[in-house]
Formats: sequence, structure tokens, C-alpha cells
Amino acid sequence: MNAESKPMRLGEVLIDKGIITKDQLEIALTEQKQVHEPLGKLLVGLGFATEATMRSSLGDVLEQNSVDLSGVVPDPDAIKMITSDTARKHKVIPLNFDPVRSALTIAMSDTFNLFSLDQIRIQVGQHIELLPVLSGEAEISNAIDQFYGYELSIDGILREIETGEADYTNYQGNIEEYSQPLVRLVDVMLSDAVKRGSSDLHFEPEESFLRIRYRIDGVLRQIRSLHKTYWPAIAVRLKVMADMNIAETRAPQDGRISRTIMGRQIDFRVASQPTIHGENIVLRVLDREKGIIPLEKLELPKESLRILKIMMSRPEGIILVTGPTGSGKTTTLYSLLNYISNEQINIMTLEDPVEYPFPLIRQTSVNEAAGMGFANGIKSLMRQDPDVILVGEVRDQETAEMAFRAAMTGHQVYTTLHTNSAIGALPRLRDIGIIPEIMAGNIIGVIAQRLVRKLCKICKAAYRPTADDLQLLGNREGVLANKIYKPKGCTACDQTGYKGRLALLEILKMNSDLDDLLARGATTKEMREAAYEQGFFTLADDGVRHIIEGTTSIEEVGRVADLTERMT
Repeated sequence: MNAESKPMRLGEVLIDKGIITKDQLEIALTEQKQVHEPLGKLLVGLGFATEATMRSSLGDVLEQNSVDLSGVVPDPDAIKMITSDTARKHKVIPLNFDPVRSALTIAMSDTFNLFSLDQIRIQVGQHIELLPVLSGEAEISNAIDQFYGYELSIDGILREIETGEADYTNYQGNIEEYSQPLVRLVDVMLSDAVKRGSSDLHFEPEESFLRIRYRIDGVLRQIRSLHKTYWPAIAVRLKVMADMNIAETRAPQDGRISRTIMGRQIDFRVASQPTIHGENIVLRVLDREKGIIPLEKLELPKESLRILKIMMSRPEGIILVTGPTGSGKTTTLYSLLNYISNEQINIMTLEDPVEYPFPLIRQTSVNEAAGMGFANGIKSLMRQDPDVILVGEVRDQETAEMAFRAAMTGHQVYTTLHTNSAIGALPRLRDIGIIPEIMAGNIIGVIAQRLVRKLCKICKAAYRPTADDLQLLGNREGVLANKIYKPKGCTACDQTGYKGRLALLEILKMNSDLDDLLARGATTKEMREAAYEQGFFTLADDGVRHIIEGTTSIEEVGRVADLTERMT
């Protein structure tokens, strides 16, 4: 390694960041000669730096991931794998266990301590992969005190509350210690929702009980029912975590919670709504790992991927993504932006609200109260010298006109629209007030999207298609000889028969012929026939492809796309 590529030492990094001065470093180095303690520990002890800044700086020096344990939600399965004595002796805290990979994530103050790693590996088993991340020694000690010696399962915590002497019916949010069962109960519920792959967590009070439901793979599933006496304390705890007003129960509120769950940063968008039985609270799970998916991992057919890349290569114009709420439009848009993002272009976004922060992309949340709506926001963004603009949604004529104005002045614009199909976006824009002559030549293409559940790979059941099935599948040659699949249910998929989701897409790429038809006011039927001549395929066609490949079922595709038009 040459001198230019030699990594900086910890002291140099801290001085470079302005965390400490040269004099403070000299004091710590002099002290180190006498007590022989790690430099980072001495700087914290002398009050020159905090544990958090030291952890982050050490991560930069060692080129390792670091974690802030103050916002960590523990994984009960991981905690059980390492005893408290081992955790204290080797200064480690288990964060998450992934049974699929057989991988255990642990936070350590010294990630290069091979003796400690060997001792932990002996305890958890040689077949378990250890994934160490860096954390501060004091943070680890505090976490061990918090997470060990207390019940961390939902049932166990509920029993603890029922048999304990504490009264939580009038809880006012002043209990923060992890020893309190209520604090652990809410944290474990959040962790459980994330581990199950939920997109939303619903707390729904009824007259005599509290219903808890998770939205998993697009379908709500009831997980637990608790007595109504639990709800006031749980609601206040959630509002305290989300920095909401605990005294306000008659008006809707919004907030946000950030926690480290399963070893990664998870945000929850919290919304309360007054109902006749009390406040209804819904948490939207914002998982960056799931929300930002590389374009190549969207499981698109090669031809669709090729068309998308051609559309994105055009320097100006509008790309529309359509579909109902919860159909994955935002994820697709983020994947497209992530694909084109680089240091040579300026990407600006206007969202309601910003859900996933991106490096290199300037993101702005809509704020109607401050006069920053979508239309005004686009005007403001155009003064920021953008190359690419993302507009969260086209809702009205003014926003649509501003979006097209941006496209006509040399910008590439990405936005969403609520329509049932790709071709249906054209008459919808006409209804909003955009004249066909403006649309023609300025729309790059339209993507219509739906999400369907994938069949569980472990338990899906094969069967031969019936005559009706063959009609729905378009009587494709060779299908009769093949088997298709239906859901069955097993422990791996919680007896649902489905696990995970995929996107069905129909992509309408505009060209000169379609632009001519659009400009002279062609009907939707004429536009559709012209698109079919150029190889356009519908959501149903994409769904049938996945059915034949054994990825999903006829019933599931029929839930989001009309297959009956294929029957004669």
C-alpha cells in the first residue's frame, strides 16, 4: 500500500472532522502512555468526544459498519443465543438472527478480536455465520443491562403486566426505562411486524378489545387481540415515540419513529385517527432495504427491462407510473431513479412525504401549509438547475401543466397518476385538462403496475389446468402438457400458500405513430389497437407469463387483473 492510499489514524480522522483539537489529541496520547488504554476510550473518558462520534469515526477508520444501540429494538431469538455472562465478558450484544442465512449479527467494541469471535462461535454453533458490527463499549454495556434479564416475548410481557403491580391504565409517557414491560411490549411488536415482512401495522380499538393486524404481502392479517385496558397505555407510548401530542385525542396526528431492527435502520410513519372506540393508529413500515430495489432485481422480463432502459435514455419528456394505492409505484420510481443516478446529473424530487432518503438526490417534502404544493414546488425545483425531476403525483390540472412545462423545457420528469391501465393514462390526462397536442411528443411512456403474491416455493401444489384455465391462459400451445400451481400452505408461509410479492407491468412506449394518433384525438380503442401492433402486452399477459412459469396462481392474478376478457 502506498503512502497516498494509507488509511488515516483515528486521531487524524477526529481532527479532520473537527471533533477534537490537536491539543486534545496530545493530552490523550500523553495519558495513553501512562494507562495503556485505547485512544477512543480515553477521549470519551476525558470528555473530548462522545461515544456516538467515537463509534462513527472508528467505523470510518476500520471501514466497518457501525450501529447506534440507543435506538435498537432487540431480536428475542438472537438474545437467547448468547448468554449474559458471555456477552459481558466479550463486550458483545446480539442484534438479529436470520434463520434463512443462519447468520447472527452482533455488535462489538472490537470487531477484530478473534478470541472473542471464536468463543462466541463455540457457544452459538460453528454452522452459524457471525456478522460483527462496530459499537461503543459503554453503549454495549447499557444494552446488555437493558436486554438481558427481562422478558422479550409478547406473551411473556403480557403475563408480566397482568401479574405485576404497576398500573398502566393512566400511563402518561413518563416511563422510559427498558425495565418497564410496556416499553418492551411496544418495541417487540414493532420488531415482530418487521420480521414478518409487514408493510403496515394496524392498532384498531373495538368496543371491548384491541385488534392488531399486519398487512403482509398486500393482505391484512389479524395477529393478536388484546383487552381494551392495554390500549390507552400502548397508544400513549406510540405517540411519545413518534413525537406526537399525547394530550390530543380528538384530531388526527402524524409522526415518525426510527429504530434499528434486524440490524438495519427502519422508519415507521405513524398516523392516528379518532374513532368511536378511541384512537386508531396505523404505522407504515419504511424499510430502505425493501424500498430501494435495483432495477435488475425487479424480476422483469428481458424485453420489459430493455424497453424501460430505452425510455430512460431519452433526455427530456415524461414517464408516468400508474396504479392504485399500494401497487408499488413509489418503489418502481425509486428503482428507475437509482438506475440513472450519478454525479453527472442533478436529480430533484417533490414527494408527499419523502419516504426513503437517497444519496446524490435532492429530496423535498410537499408542505401545503407553507405554500409548497406540487405545482409551486415544480416551479421552485426548475430554478435549481435540475436534469431530472420526480413529482410524487399529478393530482390536478395545475400540477399536470407544470410537469409538462418542465418536460418541454428540456427536463426528464417522472411522476405517478391514478388510472387502471397504461393506455387509460392518456384520456385521464385529457380529462385533467392537458390538450392532446401538448401530450404528443412529450410523453416518453406509461407504466401500469400491480403487485401479486408469489406462491410459496416450499409448499406450492402442482395441478393440470382445466378447460376454463386454458381459456384464461389464452390456450397457449404446450400449456396443456405442463402443470400450473396453486397455493397450499405450510409453516414457512404461515399457512397462506404465498410468500413475497412481484410486480406485474404493462409498458406503453410512445413513438411517432402513437403521437400522431394522440394529437388528432384518436379513441382509446384506436390507441390500444395501434399499441398491440407494436408488441404491447397487458397486465393480464404479464400475469399469465408468471402463472405458466409457476411463480403465482390464476386466482392471485385474477385478483388484480381482468383475465375474463381472454375467455371466448
